[in-house]
Amino acid sequence: METRARTAAHAVPALTRTQWLICAVAGLGFAFDLYESLMGALIVGPVLSTLGGMQPGSAEFNDWVGVFFFLPAVTGGAFALFGGYLTDVFGRRRVLVWSILLYACSAGAAGFATSLPLLLVLRCTTMIGVCVEAVAAVAWLAELFPVPRQREQVLGYTQGCYALGGLMVAGAYYLAVTYADALPAILGHHDAWRYTLLSGLIPALPLMIVRPFLPESPVWRERRETGRFERPSIGALFAPSMRRTTLLTTLMMACALAIPYGALQQTPRVVPGLAWIQGLGPREIEQAVSRVYLVQELGSVTGRVLFALLVVRIVRRQTLLRLFLVPSVILLPALFLTATTGGMASFIVGLFCAQALFNGIHSFWGNYLPRVFPTYLRGTGESFAMNVGGRMIGVWAALATTQFASAMPGAIPATRLANAAGMTMGIVLTVFLIASFWLPEPRSAVLPA
Repeated sequence: METRARTAAHAVPALTRTQWLICAVAGLGFAFDLYESLMGALIVGPVLSTLGGMQPGSAEFNDWVGVFFFLPAVTGGAFALFGGYLTDVFGRRRVLVWSILLYACSAGAAGFATSLPLLLVLRCTTMIGVCVEAVAAVAWLAELFPVPRQREQVLGYTQGCYALGGLMVAGAYYLAVTYADALPAILGHHDAWRYTLLSGLIPALPLMIVRPFLPESPVWRERRETGRFERPSIGALFAPSMRRTTLLTTLMMACALAIPYGALQQTPRVVPGLAWIQGLGPREIEQAVSRVYLVQELGSVTGRVLFALLVVRIVRRQTLLRLFLVPSVILLPALFLTATTGGMASFIVGLFCAQALFNGIHSFWGNYLPRVFPTYLRGTGESFAMNVGGRMIGVWAALATTQFASAMPGAIPATRLANAAGMTMGIVLTVFLIASFWLPEPRSAVLPA
């Protein structure tokens, strides 16, 4: 009897056809978010060389790289903070529809940019859409699936589709580099980075068609229709009952997003300096970059799947987070500090594992944040942590790495960049690990009302 009762308590109802469609659309949305986010890391070098005429490794080049990482993320985070508020006021679905429209149009226009400032503006508007969509989608999914175990699984596996975005953009960049000369000229040239930017329109089209017809969050709609709607505010996040949660999640999200900005997204500029790359031509080097990036994104898939398997088995959230965080503290600094002096196998295996660990950490927040903010503050609270913390503070790691690179030891720019990334990771991950011991545990498996 006791065994049967325990089994029933852990039973998960089967998904309906509509719920499967919701999961598929959400998964594609998460994939497109990462597709657009990671695209900047792949194209920034070729963009600055062809559109800006800059020499890789020069002070001007490093400054512009930092700007291309920093400004779109900060702009996206600032506007997404307002977008989180709009998600609580106007509903999850409506904000999702407008966000996908914004970043699809921006991504398409970026392929025809004629100057660095114009491309930078379009990357900023693209990231605004990406950042708003990520917050609204997590709140929407969490509220559409009220059964705790099912909600954890849905959030875990749909966020696993982030990794598909990384695989798609790596593949798209490889195809663009390989077949650019056979594609129609854009503004008189066959620049692979332009075709890569335009490819971002492909996954956006089905999202724009389907999302307007999917249901709104029943929790949000019920509160709105029954007059129990409370207007969200930033000040409410710092009320005595919420202050600790807000400050710690913001700090730790900053540390989490510093991992890709400060190190993992710098990989395409580290690869040309690896010992086993030397002697290759420009096209072969870019193909090698895309192959390494593909391996890196296979690590993303592994990390997301591993998290989805563990999230329903490990009850204590601090334990779950540190399962991915502790190995990261050791691996990531060592990986980049030895990148250009070690062998091919050690670098690729280390990069695969580092990416898997980061994606486990990133998935954690999508499952954790909806459980610590009440319904009327869920979009605002998630947005504050993810965007003020991750996008507006965490992105400073990109500037730190590119600025440290000018003062680091090393015979070539790639070595100095790798050393700078390793040092940045050592600082960030130490802070992250210490802060994790104060992270509040959710009071219940049920979402707070």
